[in-house]
Amino acid sequence: MDTYTGTVVDLYRQHHPWLLGWLRTRLGGCPHNAADLAHDTFLRLLGNRRQIENLDQPRAYLTTIARGLVIDHWRRRDIEQAWQQAAALLPEAQAPSPETRALAIEALLRIDAMLEGLRPKVREAFLLAQLDGLGYAEIGTLLGVSERMVKKYMAQAMLACVTTLDGNGLDAA
Repeated sequence: MDTYTGTVVDLYRQHHPWLLGWLRTRLGGCPHNAADLAHDTFLRLLGNRRQIENLDQPRAYLTTIARGLVIDHWRRRDIEQAWQQAAALLPEAQAPSPETRALAIEALLRIDAMLEGLRPKVREAFLLAQLDGLGYAEIGTLLGVSERMVKKYMAQAMLACVTTLDGNGLDAA
C-alpha cells in the first residue's frame, strides 16, 4: 500500500463514523444513502491524488466533498421524480420501459450537468431561447447585453451541447 492510500485509509478509520452521521442528518436519516455517499466521498479521495497528508482540517475537506455529493444526490432525485411524474401521465400503452426510463434519466442528468457547467448568463440566454422561444434581441434586452453578445453566449451553449452529445453518447437524433 502506497503512502497516499495509507493516508486515505487512516482518514477513513478516523472520520468515517463522523461523516456517516453528518450525511445521515442531511439525507433525512436514510442510512443506505448516507453509507453510499460516505463511500463515494472516500472514493473521490482515492481518485483525486491530492496531497492530503498535511491536512489541517480533514473534516472540513471531507465535508466539502460530501456536500457536493449530497447536492448531486438531491439533484438526481429531483430529476428522477420529475421524469417519473411526466411518464406517469402517459397512457399505459405508451409508458416507457424501465430501460428507456433509465436511459432518459441518465440523459437528463448529463443535460443538467452541462447546463450547470455554463456561465450564468450563457445558461440564461440558452434557456430563454430554447424554452421561451425568445429572439436574440429580446434576450439581449432582458440580460442587458448586446445582440452580438447573445450570439456569443448561444455559440458557447451550442458548443457545450455538441460536446455533451459527442462525449457522453447522447443520441443527436
